[in-house]
Amino acid sequence: MTVHMSDEADLVAAGLAQAATRYFAAPAKIEDLRRESGGASRQTWSFDALAAGQRHELILRRDPPITGTPINRERGDRERSAALDRATEFAVLRAAFRAGARAPEVLFELAPADALGEAFVMRRVGGTAIARKLLRDPPYAEARQKIAGQLGEIIARIHGVDVATLPRLDRREAADHIASLRGLLDTLNYAAPVFELALTWLDRRKPPPIARPTLVHGDYRTGNYLADESGVTAILDWEGAHLGDPVEDLGWVCVKSWRFGSIDKPAGGFGSREALWAAYERAGGAKVDPARAHWWEVFGTVRWGIICHSQAWKHLSGSLKSMEMASIGRRAVETEVDLLQLLKEAR
Repeated sequence: MTVHMSDEADLVAAGLAQAATRYFAAPAKIEDLRRESGGASRQTWSFDALAAGQRHELILRRDPPITGTPINRERGDRERSAALDRATEFAVLRAAFRAGARAPEVLFELAPADALGEAFVMRRVGGTAIARKLLRDPPYAEARQKIAGQLGEIIARIHGVDVATLPRLDRREAADHIASLRGLLDTLNYAAPVFELALTWLDRRKPPPIARPTLVHGDYRTGNYLADESGVTAILDWEGAHLGDPVEDLGWVCVKSWRFGSIDKPAGGFGSREALWAAYERAGGAKVDPARAHWWEVFGTVRWGIICHSQAWKHLSGSLKSMEMASIGRRAVETEVDLLQLLKEAR
């Protein structure tokens, strides 16, 4: 059965009104509800809640219902199992916010009776996540000089969150990540020699586990944070959070695909690796080993390339016809070129 956007919006509004009334202990009216773009694996809705004479600017984060062919539903279930459920994501965000990390403030979780599935509500934060605006538009010229350093400082605070305040999270070492990518590549069932080469390189040079794993964001990159004219305002998309090597985040933010054309500025398109690392260390992060950071940048490039192949598979197999998936799939070739260059630099 197809659910039209207007029908879905009515359903979301009704569930939010019920949940907000319960949280604010006063009848709540939902206004300016709109579905935000992006978030293929999670839905994000912006809305205002009017309760007891006050207007609250809020965001709903929810799991979308799985639709499509049986093979697509099965694959969707597998992909969700690798990410945090909404209750765990809520708890991670709450711990990060309380520790002073630049995370949105979460307010309440929805109940089964609200009929919106696993979901929670947080305060809305100003700014844009659109990379091309941040990297090119005149209003962000001053922010562009700050963002690389801010990214280093913010991720140091995230890594400094007391793990005792966190919900139970998976611990993922380098070997676990490699095994996961090999498994995903095998499911695609076609030759990918550059990725096989890179995975072998990673396996032979993987760093030893760190003695004390930290909170790792898991998807720390340009496109997953909000920024305004002053710089970064909030870090988004925490469903990949886990315990592990903090340098994983520093490598991921430097993957060339997340520079969105500013290829000479590895730190998310805004500055050098060295500027990122220096800000990270000043904010309390451990001293960064360049070789270890390079390993995680190679890993991040392999990871994104295999994800691109996986998205293409969804479209080409017919399990989920999507021009977005098809266009993302084409980017796998770019990552192959990036990988060969990174491997050459490592010699």
